[in-house]
Amino acid sequence: MEGLQVKEDGTYLDGTFGRGGHARGVLQRLGPGGRLLVMDKDPDAIAHAERTFAGDARVSIFRGSFASLAQWDDTAAGLDGVLLDLGVSSPQLDVAERGFSFGKDGPLDMRMDPQSGESAADWIARADEREIADVLWTYGEEKQSRRIARAIVARRATQPFTRTADLAAAIASVMPRGEKIHPATRSFQAIRIHINRELSDLEVGLDAALARLKVGGRLAVISFHSLEDRIVKQFINKHAKAPPANRRFPVAVDFVPTLRAIGSGQKGEADEVSANPRARSAVLRVAEKLGIGSGESEFATAGSGMGADSSPAAASASRIPNPDSPLPASTRGTA
Repeated sequence: MEGLQVKEDGTYLDGTFGRGGHARGVLQRLGPGGRLLVMDKDPDAIAHAERTFAGDARVSIFRGSFASLAQWDDTAAGLDGVLLDLGVSSPQLDVAERGFSFGKDGPLDMRMDPQSGESAADWIARADEREIADVLWTYGEEKQSRRIARAIVARRATQPFTRTADLAAAIASVMPRGEKIHPATRSFQAIRIHINRELSDLEVGLDAALARLKVGGRLAVISFHSLEDRIVKQFINKHAKAPPANRRFPVAVDFVPTLRAIGSGQKGEADEVSANPRARSAVLRVAEKLGIGSGESEFATAGSGMGADSSPAAASASRIPNPDSPLPASTRGTA
């Protein structure tokens, strides 16, 4: 809330509603003339938002990924703040039927929107060994990615994976002993990120947020994974700092910043982490929009919403390449 600096008559977008903790925090600071725009791709989250804010004229609700925020007409007039709380939500983790948790046996789904896209079970059933290994390495930084991929492919030849506990057990069976975390942690994280296109959505969503923010508007992003935080940090730096000088260019290119970083990455205080252990890996980054400059986003340049070539599926996210293997096509932004 401090980072957003909520104004009573401002318009704010919560792009990851979840169960509305941040949304309620913004609403408490809005006056009668303020507006709160709520987005989430999870239909359960949207149903909760509709029940929670029924009758509040200040609130508008849209089901979809924050990557499509520039396509929502309600954002066209400009935003005073955008909040993104990345990753999986606690309700998604805690409900076994959603298939996100290796600690709770349930259907192997992992989709934030279970009504669209490919489930984890379907992807594991069709992906070849190399693609599985690449996803585990790229999105989970799993050092045993090849060993795990071989085990998955060998086991599915006799029995398909349909349950989370079954997949977690298969992964654990080939992992070295002595892990401080559950041996399936990184693999489940990687598969979830891949299935939901989380990093490509993030890159598209950041550009869209910058385009829709008013001058003086604030962008606040909470990351729970180093890959997410790296994308957010690099995005802010790209628009806030001039690129390093290049001796090969005879004439320096003028740079006008469009963002100002508000401090550096912030982590939860000890009391917060104690009360909510899931906050231990959270990093908050905040930036303020300064105006149109040489680092402005493609959406603002176009003067309207996302173009045909700017969809989440067309986005290309920053990757950590496996030096021995090319990334699968889906991790290059074509999933």
